This record gives sequence, structure tokens and C-alpha cells, in this order.
Amino acid sequence: MPLAASLLGLLAPERAHRAAIRALAAYPFSARSDADPRLRIEAFGLNFPNPLGLAAGFDKSAEAVDGLGRLGFGFVEIGTLTPKPQAGNPKPRLFRLKADAAIVNRMGFNNDGYAAAAARLARARRSGRIGINIGPNKDSSDRVADYVAGIAALAPYADYFTINISSPNTPGLRNFHARDEFDALVAAVLAARDRVSPRRPTLVKISPDLDAEQLEDVLAVALARRIDGLIVANTSVGRPQTLVSAAAKEAGGLSGRPIFALSTRLVARCYLRCGDALPIIGVGGVENAETALAKIEAGACLIQIYTGFIYRGPGVVSEILSGLSGELTRRKLSSLRECVGARAEEIAAGAL
Repeated sequence: MPLAASLLGLLAPERAHRAAIRALAAYPFSARSDADPRLRIEAFGLNFPNPLGLAAGFDKSAEAVDGLGRLGFGFVEIGTLTPKPQAGNPKPRLFRLKADAAIVNRMGFNNDGYAAAAARLARARRSGRIGINIGPNKDSSDRVADYVAGIAALAPYADYFTINISSPNTPGLRNFHARDEFDALVAAVLAARDRVSPRRPTLVKISPDLDAEQLEDVLAVALARRIDGLIVANTSVGRPQTLVSAAAKEAGGLSGRPIFALSTRLVARCYLRCGDALPIIGVGGVENAETALAKIEAGACLIQIYTGFIYRGPGVVSEILSGLSGELTRRKLSSLRECVGARAEEIAAGAL
């Protein structure tokens, strides 16, 4: 696995990504996702064999669902999918910041569309939980309708849905964080959710760049409308002064180690505001058991990895899960649930 990751690192980023998708689509081996029952987590009405998922953005069009499901993840989130296929933004649009353990992307929701993904999911063996991340086409005249259409088209294949309003690479998408726009979107999406049987939990993925007022607006609407959960958070348009890679100057969303503290503090702030009423999937800078546990102690009951998976390869899955198990043994805890939110107050205050 480390050798394969190193070889892919010799290719241009987007070519390496395509090669990884092709390889994982045919991946024949299986790792247990439920080896330690202490890692099992219940969230938004679903049971997960462990808390570690693969974030959206890796398998955008459901091409490698079965192979990814065999790596030991507790769940895999595909997408972002849009109603119509779209090519995304001009290339180059994906940049490695190796010295910073980070990535900048401005992909622009490149994907094969709802129908192609649905056809692939219909053929999948579904060895684990699958989340489906949906968004609007760039040229859409009715973006709310695009989200609603996604729930109708993909409900048979989703364990949960994620409403992506936070990518910085689709112009105007983050306007949905404004209170009135967010409320209208959530009302329409949840109405669509409630027309599906059985009901599919529906989450919203938010930006790490929200100020205090914007965050309060989002959380107030989420609680009032009874959204099933949050994913905290997407990539950032910010650029920490610590970055040393030349590609840091590229436009797009920053992911990986440099946004770990930013996104983890946001998890804690959301948890302290909402508690168990709004389950959180924490994402942003997860790369080992230590960073995974920090997300959980900030208030996330589930976590996702993306950039860490790109750089470290599939072996990072078992490494993180083994590390979490070891920490539970060291602390003499019977369940990972006992760690959720344990350090939320100090993390929200900046202790990371």
C-alpha cells in the first residue's frame, strides 16, 4: 500500500486520482470494518461499524464503491453529484502541497451526473454504508430543485444524503449559508426527504470559513428545521501563514493538515451549541488516530478522511482504527461514544 501511494505520487495529481479510482474499483481484498465492537457508533438513526468514513470528493461518480467498501471504512460518501454531467473547471485544478500535507482543488463538481451514478450504485454489492453528496449544476436556473431532484433520483441507493452548500469552487454556492436562503433550501430538501420511504437521513456540509453570525444563523435553522446532522467542514479559502508550498497561491479550496485546527474548533463550537440534537461528522485534517480522536473529543460522533488518505494510502484506515481501539483500552473505556465531546469546551477555546 505505501509503495502504491508513492508511485501514484509520481503522476500529475488528477492522473493519479484517476489511476487510484481504477485500481480501487477492482480491489479484491477485504478488511473488517467491525473488528472492535467498542468502535460502533449510532448516528442519525443509522448504525456504523466504526466511525471512520471516506469524505466526498474522492469517488465523485460512484465508480469504486465496492472496492472502497472493502478497505475497512465504516462508511463511504460519494459525490458531489449534480443532476446533469459536467466537466468542472478548466485544468489544472488539483494541486499537491506536499510540504504542508495539504491539497488545493478547484475541481468544480466534475461528475457523471445522477443517472450514471444511480446505474453504478444499482450494480454495487454495497458492503457498507453509503452516503451520497449532492449539489447543483453550475448553469442551473433553479439550484434548490437540483438538490430536490437528487433525493428523488438517488434515494434507493443512499443510507444518508449530504447537501453540499460549502464548496468554494461553484460560484455563489456559499450564498446558501445566508439565513433566508438556507431556510428555504432546507425546507424544500427536507420535504423531499419526507416523501421518500424509508426515510433517508439528510445532512448539510458547511464551510469552515463562517463567521460567528453566519454560524449561528445556520445552526438556528438546522435546529428549527430538524436537519438530521452536519458535516463540519468543507475546504477553506483561507491560507494560513505557515504554508510553504508554492501551490498554496493557487485559487481553490484548501484541505489537509493546515485546516485541522480551524475545522476541529468549528466542530466543538457546533457541538456546544447543539449537543446531541445535531450529530456531527468531523472532517478536515484527519491523518492519524490522534487527529481522529481530537475530532471526536471536539464533538464529532463520526469522522471522515480525504487528504490523509491521498497521501498515506489505504493502510491509514486500519492504522486509525487500531489507534482508536488502543486508546480506548488505555483509558479503560467500553465505547468510543464516551469520548464524544469530552474536550469540546477547551478545543473551542483553542486548545489543540
